[in-house]
Amino acid sequence: MSDVLTFTESGIYCPAGDFHIDPWRPVPRALITHGHSDHARPDMGRYLATEAAAPVMRHRLGEAARIDTIAYGETRRIGEAAVSFHPAGHVPGSAQIRVEVKGQVWVASGDYKTVDDGLSEPFEPVRCHAFITESTFGLPVFKWTPQDILAQQLNAWWAANAAAGRPSILEAYALGKAQRLMRSVDPSIGPILTVTAVENTNAVLRAQGTALPDTTQITEDVSDTSHPGALIIATPGSTSQNWARRFRNGASAFASGWMALRGVRRRRGTDRGFIVSDHADWEGLNAAIASTGAERVFVTHGYTGPFARYLAEQGYDAHVVSSDYGGEDAEEAG
Repeated sequence: MSDVLTFTESGIYCPAGDFHIDPWRPVPRALITHGHSDHARPDMGRYLATEAAAPVMRHRLGEAARIDTIAYGETRRIGEAAVSFHPAGHVPGSAQIRVEVKGQVWVASGDYKTVDDGLSEPFEPVRCHAFITESTFGLPVFKWTPQDILAQQLNAWWAANAAAGRPSILEAYALGKAQRLMRSVDPSIGPILTVTAVENTNAVLRAQGTALPDTTQITEDVSDTSHPGALIIATPGSTSQNWARRFRNGASAFASGWMALRGVRRRRGTDRGFIVSDHADWEGLNAAIASTGAERVFVTHGYTGPFARYLAEQGYDAHVVSSDYGGEDAEEAG
């Protein structure tokens, strides 16, 4: 029996439907799991994505991109393959792509998380024979802070800084993480400011009906004196830009799954780290895989070797697949 999906130099390929999933090289037809820049790349002939993912893809890829849309759960025939998209819980509009050929079902999950963050469509287990999983955080050390505790930590940090007369600079990825955090904080503490990449993404999501607190984009006339006690949502690396000079007294923090590793916060030079990710942690990865009922598991991007070995020890037919995806490190483009 031939494989439903194969792994090529351009990305995950379906021979029966003659399409790729999240390809990293230009191809005629690309099915896209979500809008992050390492999964939705430019110069594809045609794109197919969920209705909720398409607006941010158009924002990032340009209006010339030929993007077709599909509803969650809708089955579409492409060649000899039956295709459907199912919520991945990663960011708004993210999907797992189910492909069925001659009774064999494979699922390419893209990036996912099993915790309902109140922003993204919640992860939906999809039964299949073979499952392609990420392993960005595929080690037992990775365990995320529960959502309610995270909110308490964020608000306490922000409030303490505001009381001390310091702005709070929180680094987070522009799509998904930034909006999740701003929905977790208490806006009564102070104003919420955003860098351009975050505010542009906010505008796209607001136009789709996503409820977000009021935010102000940082421009030349916005500073710590004009907006005292502010929380600034900034993309990783943007604190080296000119705007940061107007907030020199700011307390800094980074919100990432990498904060679970000792020494990472120190190397980044931030005052505080919040352990949160839009990817699954160790427990989430294992729970998601078990929920599919899959016997074959293909592990891509992240701690592929250790995670595949662990899965093999649990009785799965596990394989490592090389890819050009970047996990959390590649999500800051906006």
